[in-house]
Amino acid sequence: MRFSFMSFSCPEADIGEFIGIAKKYGYDGIEPRICAGHKHGIEPTADKQYLRDIQKKAAEAEIDICCVATSCEFANHETVEDNITRAKQAIDLSAELGAPVIRVFGGTIPSGMDREKSFDSIVGALLKLSDYAAAHQTVICLETHDDWSDPEWVAKIMRGVSHRFIAVNWDIMHPALSAGCTIQEAFHKLKQWIRHVHVHDGVHDGKRLNFMPVGEGGVDHAAALTLLKDYKYDAYISGEWIGWEPYDIHLPREIANLKSLIR
Repeated sequence: MRFSFMSFSCPEADIGEFIGIAKKYGYDGIEPRICAGHKHGIEPTADKQYLRDIQKKAAEAEIDICCVATSCEFANHETVEDNITRAKQAIDLSAELGAPVIRVFGGTIPSGMDREKSFDSIVGALLKLSDYAAAHQTVICLETHDDWSDPEWVAKIMRGVSHRFIAVNWDIMHPALSAGCTIQEAFHKLKQWIRHVHVHDGVHDGKRLNFMPVGEGGVDHAAALTLLKDYKYDAYISGEWIGWEPYDIHLPREIANLKSLIR
């Protein structure tokens, strides 16, 4: 297994610093979050020469750009076409960088819209994007998140689309803390589609999620890592730490904690 982290850990870092931080703390890759004001400069509007320079810098440092993380979501039929357009832009960006996957969301079910119609909107959007993703050799990974944290619904979406370039980003926290699933339940429902994994630990205080070091919150990372290892998962485990501690505190500690749990 390989380890990366999202640019939320160091949003003020330019691309050279971002790559250097990954190298310093023993990570294998980086995951840029786009359209969020981060200083890495990896954006759909970026100059192609700049993107080629980034790809070269990352390759020289032996750091992968493992995923392009977007905020695209498809649950709302009123905004779905705009999100399809933005997802295509992210696919173009990913292909320029040589990143194998992009992350997308299902999204919040709009008020007055039932789950089945929202489900149809997501499946329809992913079907529209599937051939575009295949043409660019980029896998679209739907995250277990928001109103689609329940692995059963995510698996249903995957079966509805049934395309090898549409897959799952298993964020192990949300099914556990939001949908009440065990790690084992979530994994066995999703394992055939998992192409990217997000990790972070924490607890809900009734109002919000509070991040905690891996192993000190409510998420069984040891179980998740064991299941992935036994399944011979060979893609990325990516830390998503948003607005938390300074990166020089949590990045070295979290990768050490994660590696210590692999049996």
